[in-house]
Amino acid sequence: MKRIFTLVNFILLNALLCAAQPKKPQPAGTELDKKVDALIAKMTLEEKIGQMTEVTSDVVSTTKNGVHQIDADKIKEAILKYHVGSILNVSGQAYDRKHWYEVISTIQQEAAQDRLKIPVIYGIDAIHGVTYTTGSTLFPQEIAMAATFNKEIAFKAGQITAYETRASYIPWNYSPVLDLGKSPLWPRIYETFGEDPFLIKTMGASIIKGYQGNDVGDKYHVAACMKHYLGYGDPLSGKDRTPAWIPDRYMREYFLPPFEEAVKAGARTLMINSGEINGVPIHASKYMLTDVLRGELHFDGIAVSDWKDIEYLHERHHVAATEKDAVMIAVNAGVDMSMVPYEYSFYNYLVELVHEGKVPISRINEAVHRILKVKYQLGLFERPVGNPDDYPKFGSEEFRQVSVTAATEAITLLKNNNHILPLKKDLKVFVTGPTANTMRALDGGWSYTWQGDQSDVFAASKNTILEAIQQKIGKDNVSYEPGAAFDSLKNISETIKAAKKADVIVLCLGELSYTENVGNIDDLSLPAAQTELAMELAKTGKPVILVLAEGRPRIVTQAESQSAATVMAYLSGNEGGDALASILFGDVNPSGKLPVTYPRYTNALVNYYRKNLENGNPDDKHGYNPLYEFGYGLSYTSFSYSNLHISKPDLKANESLTITVDVKNTGQREGKESVLLYISQLYASIAPDTKRLRGYDKIDLQPGETKTVTFKITPRDITFVNDISKTVTEAGEFKIQLGDQTQSFNYLSNEIPSRTGKL
Repeated sequence: MKRIFTLVNFILLNALLCAAQPKKPQPAGTELDKKVDALIAKMTLEEKIGQMTEVTSDVVSTTKNGVHQIDADKIKEAILKYHVGSILNVSGQAYDRKHWYEVISTIQQEAAQDRLKIPVIYGIDAIHGVTYTTGSTLFPQEIAMAATFNKEIAFKAGQITAYETRASYIPWNYSPVLDLGKSPLWPRIYETFGEDPFLIKTMGASIIKGYQGNDVGDKYHVAACMKHYLGYGDPLSGKDRTPAWIPDRYMREYFLPPFEEAVKAGARTLMINSGEINGVPIHASKYMLTDVLRGELHFDGIAVSDWKDIEYLHERHHVAATEKDAVMIAVNAGVDMSMVPYEYSFYNYLVELVHEGKVPISRINEAVHRILKVKYQLGLFERPVGNPDDYPKFGSEEFRQVSVTAATEAITLLKNNNHILPLKKDLKVFVTGPTANTMRALDGGWSYTWQGDQSDVFAASKNTILEAIQQKIGKDNVSYEPGAAFDSLKNISETIKAAKKADVIVLCLGELSYTENVGNIDDLSLPAAQTELAMELAKTGKPVILVLAEGRPRIVTQAESQSAATVMAYLSGNEGGDALASILFGDVNPSGKLPVTYPRYTNALVNYYRKNLENGNPDDKHGYNPLYEFGYGLSYTSFSYSNLHISKPDLKANESLTITVDVKNTGQREGKESVLLYISQLYASIAPDTKRLRGYDKIDLQPGETKTVTFKITPRDITFVNDISKTVTEAGEFKIQLGDQTQSFNYLSNEIPSRTGKL
């Protein structure tokens, strides 16, 4: 009988081989490493595996009549029996600081009763501010932060989020998301910094530095967690946690750089992609988790699984015949901590696997060393719970103003026919649409609850778009009808009647809050009811200001064609309503630029760094034709670019090239401009991208003022990954683009830096 060698067999064999391979001697570590090793030497196998176990808050809690508390028997079981090293999440919805203090104190008091008194590391998804603490400062979601093209704002948001996370007595933040936001369908694209690898890696590094500071162990900083390593953001179907097909060369060119930069920025932890690439779940991939992550990127922090993803190797991916096999595969591949999250099967299976010789004790010690080292770095052994009096700025006006600035610099003006914006404050304004009067359309998911569906309760003191406009110009000047729910019309006759009485219509379309698989959709088009509302309002003859409050670029081509102005509000956070009103009525000049390509049609989803194929195919009338391109955004003033200059015509290995350009405010009011540096390689051994972002800077100019913006590039800044997965810089001609200015230079020698490998 012929035997079939399946992928399951292969992964099991690979896991066993990993277990059997002797470990290379490691160089002597730092004093901290020695301290960690001394503690590990005192630990039993069970205590070690407990450190690798993470459970959710519900496992150690009870909630009765809406009152949550840590259950004494459950926490005792978790800590004293299973020696659990980490707990995460909330039970249902956000807590206030007082309750967080009670929760964390109770957990750490129990940890102090365990034999070795190792503190628990508590983790939370504080992805746009401390999303699970009431009264915190909520920032725009990452996609909107990216639209600011302002690294300093990302850094400040990171600092404030870290401060308020520590003020909630939590030292570990599952942020930032460094996934490539390549697929507009993907329901987590709003959690990313957009579609460009350079923008993602630079904004990501900035927020990591804000989170961690110069000393991650002080009382105002937290451990960052870069996620979701690797390739999570481009599922073939566009739906969350579904398979991706990404060649190794492509993975290294577009998906890996943000994580490489995050490692350089010092990120202490990493969360793993829940999906699979080319048929291999990342939680089972020794190549990705050990060879690339440890061997090439030299990451030495904690690699934690995502929610239940080790079990899913058996239940969903079917690469493990049993849950026990799944644990063996994942740990031998390089997973340090399992977000189990509901029970202790991981602990029990792993104890058995070590006794059976299927997971080596050296692998356990390696994982535990990483976990304990981060706990020491965070100062948890000295200060497992913070002092409530150390955080007087929590939820302060100072912090709120940073969020306001972030939102105003993010919101992007896409169309402004006949300079209809800004609006005069004495106009009669009619506000309508499903996103006009709900905080869910501003905050998005991961806001007070997982799906963000309680934002209207928890952020009731904040202004919706409608409320912000009313506050800006007075309620007597504003009328309102909902016009439509997300996917159905509401009181359309009353809506049209009210619209006809106004001078201008502010039509708010888009999405309500969602995240992960709950946000999966089958059609990127805006729901028909919203488009119908737009078309009916256009018939009134009143000018329509279209506001898009959405987490992903829904197809709005028909509705948008009827607008006099179009404003992209993204998910701009708790202060987004006020920020938008300030822009609509001219108190603030918009300066955001799109961090994604906004598609015109559902089947024309092409990123800006596409291959330049249309120039060689003049018969193709359906080439690159987005509604709005990456990097596009208007202002109430105007800017001119001139005097593009390069320091020399030829660049050689180990040299740098200085690029300067003058930018002038040629309009009548102050404005901010994001200066974007694109570089194109004209010919290469791999079909080159049309252009790639290689630098950016945001400047503020008074009317008539000129500033010289300077960029410096090296050969490493113009590399690409070739067909054998090597990162190279090839000789040839390169074109620089800054605004409407272009200039060329030559690179005269080949360079082959480092990374190589194949999936």
